[in-house]
Amino acid sequence: MSAPAAPDLLALDRVAQDLLFRAARTANTFTDEPVTDAQVTAIHDLIRYAPTAYNGQPLRVLLLRSAAARARLLPYVSSGNRAKTASAPLVAVLAADVDFHERLPELFPHRPQARDWLTDRAARAEQARFNATLQIGYLLVGVRAAGLAAGPMAGFDAAGVTGEFFPDGRHEALLLLNLGHPGPDAWRERLPRLSTPEVVRTL
Repeated sequence: MSAPAAPDLLALDRVAQDLLFRAARTANTFTDEPVTDAQVTAIHDLIRYAPTAYNGQPLRVLLLRSAAARARLLPYVSSGNRAKTASAPLVAVLAADVDFHERLPELFPHRPQARDWLTDRAARAEQARFNATLQIGYLLVGVRAAGLAAGPMAGFDAAGVTGEFFPDGRHEALLLLNLGHPGPDAWRERLPRLSTPEVVRTL
């Protein structure tokens, strides 16, 4: 008997696998159809269960819906990303809450001393950035699960965006995310992926 195909070894059915991974792409254009607050809530209600260190959940999401908010962002966006950011139905600024440890007594109650482990700001900021980046990965999959497309962008002035939208110094902008339904010519040609033997070793 031949070995089962790899997709048959996964708990998700093939349709869900394709929706989340194989058929999903980074979108460069979007239709005018809006992304609703209800969709954003549904996405967060799904991904909030994914793991982070100390259950700290440092990702913070700032949604830019208004024209005035978008106008504040665009000067900090690279020229190659500016047009698609201006026209996307919704843009999110994804940031790390450097003071996430203040919520640990609530989020990590079985270790009430955990907040005191993170009094060094530099070390805490590193934790915040790492775990918020993990959450961004979960968020991208959640967006796809909602039937939407995402266009993540690192091509922007992170320090400028942080100063513009988070002047309290508590948050650090990590990534911009365009959200919506894919529009015409949304996709570039699929790029190659590494095979399992190129990535995975066993000792």
